[in-house]
Amino acid sequence: MVTAVVLIEAETEKISQLANQLVELEAVSEVFSVAGRYDLVAVLRVAQNEDLADAVGGEIRQLDGIVKSETLIAFRVYSREETEGVFSIGSDG
Repeated sequence: MVTAVVLIEAETEKISQLANQLVELEAVSEVFSVAGRYDLVAVLRVAQNEDLADAVGGEIRQLDGIVKSETLIAFRVYSREETEGVFSIGSDG
């Protein structure tokens, strides 16, 4: 599983519409509207890198209203559940 985060700068009047379009894409698991340098953050989860290239280059970048984007590919995913599971091994509680 390949996980990526796509940071998106969008045209202000198209942020809501763009978020709704993004969340409908198969590769996109979540979309966040955020404050700061970027307007939207999309979390993508796909089977392989080629799928990520198709999703970002072939689908996301083609959506109307995107000014620019930056894609971050995750090497490892850390979560509270995984961390707590590691420390609870062998404990009775």
